[in-house]
Amino acid sequence: WCREFLAGSWKLIGPDEFGIGPVSGGLSNLLFKCALPEHILSVGDEPRQVLLRVYGAILQGVDSLVLESVMFAILAERALGPRLYGVFPQGRLEQYIPSRRLRTEDLRDPDISREIAVKMSRFHGMVMPFNKEPKWLFGTMEGYLKQIAELTFPEEAQLKKLNRLKAYNLHEEMRSLRRLLESTPSPVVFCHNDVQEGNILLLAGREASSSDKLMLIDFEYSSYNYRWVRGAGGRSSPGRLPGPGSSPPLPRGFDIGNHFCEWVYNYTHDAWPFFKASPENYPSRQQQLHFIRHYLWEDSGRRGDTSHEEQARIEEEMLAEVARCA
Repeated sequence: WCREFLAGSWKLIGPDEFGIGPVSGGLSNLLFKCALPEHILSVGDEPRQVLLRVYGAILQGVDSLVLESVMFAILAERALGPRLYGVFPQGRLEQYIPSRRLRTEDLRDPDISREIAVKMSRFHGMVMPFNKEPKWLFGTMEGYLKQIAELTFPEEAQLKKLNRLKAYNLHEEMRSLRRLLESTPSPVVFCHNDVQEGNILLLAGREASSSDKLMLIDFEYSSYNYRWVRGAGGRSSPGRLPGPGSSPPLPRGFDIGNHFCEWVYNYTHDAWPFFKASPENYPSRQQQLHFIRHYLWEDSGRRGDTSHEEQARIEEEMLAEVARCA
């Protein structure tokens, strides 16, 4: 893949000179750093190191490949993601960015939380050439429920666990959740849908920077999703994109609620089931407001000036919205 897509010196080296090593942090994919040896000179402007991403089974397929490749290329052009060097059915080649992925405890850092809020607000403000119907959330849930219905185990112990899971009546729980969220007025914006610490890079050499030290990555779950808007009468109808002359959008909560839940989970736990939940780490009201206020501040260019009273009302409504989505 490197030889075919990167050309230059990559076409000249043999297998014994090719440098490759695993990169930790991928939950849905296998990641590898590929590099030219130091003694090989560049022929042109080819990169000397790249990130090879091999898709997991959840992402392989023509539809998901096309959509994510287009999305990735657009985000790269807008400097919101790494550069794309090549794409193929099994994965892609990306710009390798010296960095480290955030850790769960990093999310609580006020400076980091502020920048995540700003980056998320910018992400939500994008217009992308994709289906604007918010199908991702419940489509994903329905897919998981179908998998559970078709699942079986030969071992009695595993079968008991599966039956215990099915006893929770997950279909009814999803219907109840759908009613709750659909009763919440929400138009549609482009959401990342997976803003967890492993999908946020802390860029090398910028750790001390007060801004622009983070980069969101891994957009395979990104899609149009619900967000809340203020309409002429205070709120808009569900699922409606703001049209000409409508009030500019205000922030709401799926991406934010999901992100706040990620404060609770440590995916690097070394004992089964290899993650650990610490509910006490869910952000406090003040931590949530810190995030929301910086999100709103970044969004203010699209919304215009807001009075102090209006700002306070928006913050309270957004706290409630996030609580529904978390």
